[in-house]
Amino acid sequence: MTPRRASDVFVECLEAEGVKYVFGIPGEETLDLNESLESSSIQFVPVRHEQGGAYMADVYGRLTRSAGVCLGTLGPGATNLVTGIADAYLDHAPLVALTGQGDLERMHKESHQYIDVISLMRPIVKWNARLNTPAIIPEAVRKAFKVAESQKPGPTHLELPEDVMAAQLDAAPLPNGSGFRRPEPSATEVELAARIVRGAEHPIVLAGNGCARVGAAGALREFSRVTGIPVAETFMGKGLLDYRDEHFVGTVGLQSRDYALAGFEDADVVVTVGFDLVEHAPVNWNPGRDKRIVCIDTAPVEVDEHFVTEIDLIGDIEVVLSLLTEACGPVVAPENGAQPSRLNEIVLSHFEAGREDDAFPLTPPRALWDVRQALGPCDMLISDVGLHKLWIARMFPAHEPNTVLIANGLAGMGIALPSAIAAKLVHPERNVVTINGDGGFLMNLQELETARRLRTPIVNVIWENAQFGSIVWKQDKKFGRHFGVDFTNPDFVKLADSFGCPAWRCESADDLPRRLQQALALDLPSLIVVPIDYSMDVAISDELGQETVTT
Repeated sequence: MTPRRASDVFVECLEAEGVKYVFGIPGEETLDLNESLESSSIQFVPVRHEQGGAYMADVYGRLTRSAGVCLGTLGPGATNLVTGIADAYLDHAPLVALTGQGDLERMHKESHQYIDVISLMRPIVKWNARLNTPAIIPEAVRKAFKVAESQKPGPTHLELPEDVMAAQLDAAPLPNGSGFRRPEPSATEVELAARIVRGAEHPIVLAGNGCARVGAAGALREFSRVTGIPVAETFMGKGLLDYRDEHFVGTVGLQSRDYALAGFEDADVVVTVGFDLVEHAPVNWNPGRDKRIVCIDTAPVEVDEHFVTEIDLIGDIEVVLSLLTEACGPVVAPENGAQPSRLNEIVLSHFEAGREDDAFPLTPPRALWDVRQALGPCDMLISDVGLHKLWIARMFPAHEPNTVLIANGLAGMGIALPSAIAAKLVHPERNVVTINGDGGFLMNLQELETARRLRTPIVNVIWENAQFGSIVWKQDKKFGRHFGVDFTNPDFVKLADSFGCPAWRCESADDLPRRLQQALALDLPSLIVVPIDYSMDVAISDELGQETVTT
């Protein structure tokens, strides 16, 4: 084999991993890498801020289950990636971050733009490494993807010194194998779990992000149908059951009475399916530490005094659910099953009442009602972070998993717009809508240019109230007043127009459905500004209790 430039071999390794896109910003230290990408099958997508590129890679990985790839150069390019990488870490999305670096010979001393990126990344990645020699490129790339994509998935990082990438190398990519095989629990373990579930008087399922992450919604629905056991979902598990399913009892995690009204107060056995502790502390649904817990997950569970499991069924969630379904059979007698959920009754009554609300500025239930009517069952709503996120988590009904994307681990503002670009690249056949606060939208507004350049027709809805609404809500509750939360906004319509994106401002309650219809028919990204009235408390009923989460 003829020696070639190391960056060419590196890109061949990315191709061997099935990489289709690299999201990022080129730098002086990545010149060789970017030239190698130019002549490859991989599309390099220049973004307008590295954080936007990291968020794109994050959501690309979440939706495809194959690691998304983002690129930054050394120093500020690397530090700008950190927020998106940390989001992937806490939300368990497979991602491989690449950063350039200066030559090896200047790393031992103070040097222009040099910081220890390996140490910087260490707390927010599963594994990272500096390529100190070209010879390790095939192994390092294979390991980065294998570790990122193995359960529970998350980010990895490779640092690419400039002189290493420019060197000569005689090597080829390593084969990436035939995928991951996770062990199944033993028949004894499955039978023990089934015995616990069958012996329960009031069993309930808590389904989370991990179930959606591995595509096990179908197996969960079958488990619920056969056993008759009701299912509650976390924010990130929305759509695992269609919200109209008779066994669906609601989305839990906002208020202190969520779990009680969904049936957890009376439950003696809780079956957790892909529940990540980062989604909501178990103390909220097992405060007395008296629940018997059967845990189904892809990896050993985290330790928490309120999450002491009786048995863990670790492996492929779809396979485990199928085995447990067969072992359990019907559990809840038909006359005791499919009871209406008080949580669902309260939430859906407020949601459905929103359609008749003609107040302007719009109330959140009316705005969410209009968006739900505009979208099909498999279309996607992506929430940014702010008070609107709690409204979406609480009230927006989902038909299918991964159609309502909510960042609930790191929960960084500014995630929605770049995430929507990635979602549209993965699912060009679906409508993709974002809902943003006017605070969060400006944090990655620059990616409108990326969306326009890529011609990804996403619709960005801004709920405008000229305040950091979630902090207003918190301060008012705690202090009876708010401070340090007010700001002014640009003319969002003119701003979007300057990016070449059609935009409208709603002037009445009837404008939003009409503008959504116009925007969804376009082949360009667009923007809709909706003046919003947050005077209605997201804690919509005293019966639901006090809030237990932050945005």
